[in-house]
Amino acid sequence: MLIGYMRVSKADGSQVLDLQRDALIAAGVLPEHLYEDFAAGTKDEREGLNACLKSLRPQDTLVVWKLDRLGRNLKHLVNTVHDLNKREIGFKVLTGQGAQIDTSTSQGKLVFGIFAALAEFERDLIVERTHAGLAAARARGRKGGARYKMTPAKLRLAIASMGTAQTHVGDLCRELGITRQTLYRHVSPNGELRDDGKKLLEMA
Repeated sequence: MLIGYMRVSKADGSQVLDLQRDALIAAGVLPEHLYEDFAAGTKDEREGLNACLKSLRPQDTLVVWKLDRLGRNLKHLVNTVHDLNKREIGFKVLTGQGAQIDTSTSQGKLVFGIFAALAEFERDLIVERTHAGLAAARARGRKGGARYKMTPAKLRLAIASMGTAQTHVGDLCRELGITRQTLYRHVSPNGELRDDGKKLLEMA
């Protein structure tokens, strides 16, 4: 069964929702199998996506108009599609960047594998740059910036590190010079930004 997901941001306008709906229906998704979200402001509540993911069953295929409709960022996108694969659910993108992704085909899986590799590269690059910045700060006589204070650089490292099996939260907090309370106020255990984290990056 084909299940469609649509999302419009505050800046998109109503015509973008119509474009998505028309494209998904043309691709074979029945109107009653469409889910949608309307993002507003800095909060990106995704009740529609959550309901959509819960409705999917093995051998179903999740269809989106464009790649950016599904993922908040590359890491979130890759994690979501990996979860779908584990549940034996396909994922297909109709147009735009990533239009060749269709995890029900060998070629589509290969294309998505490239995206997954890019996400891993992006994570490693953030970790490397942040470690270098912390090392430079120590060399200047400061230990990881202001003690117990979260900074944009520390937050990016936390996002990249959280949710991976290799990360020990205690070690990460010691490395960043912050408390667990500060860490969890900005980022969730699986690496998703919380409101304080979003505000910090917006001010950076």
